[in-house]
Amino acid sequence: MRRLLFPVLMWLASCMPVASPETASRAAASLGDLGPLPAMKSFAQAHPAPPAISNADLFRDVLDLAFALESGRALEQFSRFETPVTVTVQGKAPPSMGPDLDRLLQRLRREAGIDISRVSAAEANITLVAVPRDEIRRHLPQAACFVVPNVSSLQEYLSARKSRRVSWTSVTRRERVAIFLPADAAPQELRDCLHEEIAQALGPLNDLYRLGDSVFNDDNVHTVLTGYDMTVLRVFYDRTLRSGMRRDEVAARLPAILARINPEGSLHQARRLPATPRDWSAAVQTALGPGTDYDARLKAASTALGIAEREGWHDHRLGFSHYAMGRLLQGSDAEAARRAFLRARDTFEHAPDTALHQAYVAAQLAAYEIHANRPEAALALTAPHLDTAMRHENAALLSTLLLLRSEALDLAGRASESRLVKLDSLGWARYGFGPDWAVRAKAREIGSLNPLKGGRGAG
Repeated sequence: MRRLLFPVLMWLASCMPVASPETASRAAASLGDLGPLPAMKSFAQAHPAPPAISNADLFRDVLDLAFALESGRALEQFSRFETPVTVTVQGKAPPSMGPDLDRLLQRLRREAGIDISRVSAAEANITLVAVPRDEIRRHLPQAACFVVPNVSSLQEYLSARKSRRVSWTSVTRRERVAIFLPADAAPQELRDCLHEEIAQALGPLNDLYRLGDSVFNDDNVHTVLTGYDMTVLRVFYDRTLRSGMRRDEVAARLPAILARINPEGSLHQARRLPATPRDWSAAVQTALGPGTDYDARLKAASTALGIAEREGWHDHRLGFSHYAMGRLLQGSDAEAARRAFLRARDTFEHAPDTALHQAYVAAQLAAYEIHANRPEAALALTAPHLDTAMRHENAALLSTLLLLRSEALDLAGRASESRLVKLDSLGWARYGFGPDWAVRAKAREIGSLNPLKGGRGAG
């Protein structure tokens, strides 16, 4: 299932270095009306980068992704669909879902070599069930969306949820799967669910925090399938594999498969990142998930950071630990939070496959610079990451960066440029954040950083 982790912390909502609630209210009131919003923008073309990974690392990844669940429970047999895969939609899906689904299926055919198509029939191998978000939260409070084997409707799932029928441990060959999606979510959130849950319905059922360039990672940094992910799925559907194989049987075939599918992999040096301790994963879940009070979340973030440092990590997981700490500290110590974000940035800059991670950090740091009336610093921070957000099809991040730039331009006395950039940002925000009220709230929130609009300023 897609967890509500990084989306909780990556947006600037509730974590801006602003003044007291009274001052923030006055600032919001002085921002003015945005007027009619522009048309929603969306992404027309995918730009996945081919994976730069050694076949030794990919060998280990595929086995760990294929033979375990997110809980850590081992799977005894390899499973996949053995026939051409059909997909159908049930429920009241919003208009954005159709084009996003068609683009995803096209990518799966082209990049992963999977014979998959959309059908109008009531029954299919994969049934996408569009339901209200509250319905999903009622059954899985921490999930944005989830996937279940051997059912095709919510009623069927509810009647079987306590039986082995809907346990992935009992699946030896995939034939029927249901994916439950939030029909009332923002277009980007719904699109993100399509990517991750269809990928898991087809292939890996596990998530690994050590993967920096993948949706198969519970940090949810990546929101659309990457070149790495498509390579993994292509391996899953290689002609020399079949459902029911044991781990050793798949392992025996993988070297030849990887040499054929990823020939560049023989040229890359293996990183051999250490496994992620379960206590670090649990601490991150506690720190960033819902249902825990602030003190417990802050303690969990400190625990995760301590584990990362104890393990001697220098990869994206250490950067993520600093980022999580910064996110939690924003509620009590803005300067300490800023230092944590700077440490996260330094870590990400020295780790491969972290361009998207760096963009998230840049958005946080740019907010501090705007609040401190340093517009040129904010512009310099955000400029390198606009293309990153575009390439990764992350409209919420792109619109946030553009809104920050609009406020920085306004501070710098470049009012006409500021208006044009804000107009651009709002089109992307309609895809990234959804309803008009959410778009307007995001614009007001970022505008409240601007000391010229009633905020506290640098002090």
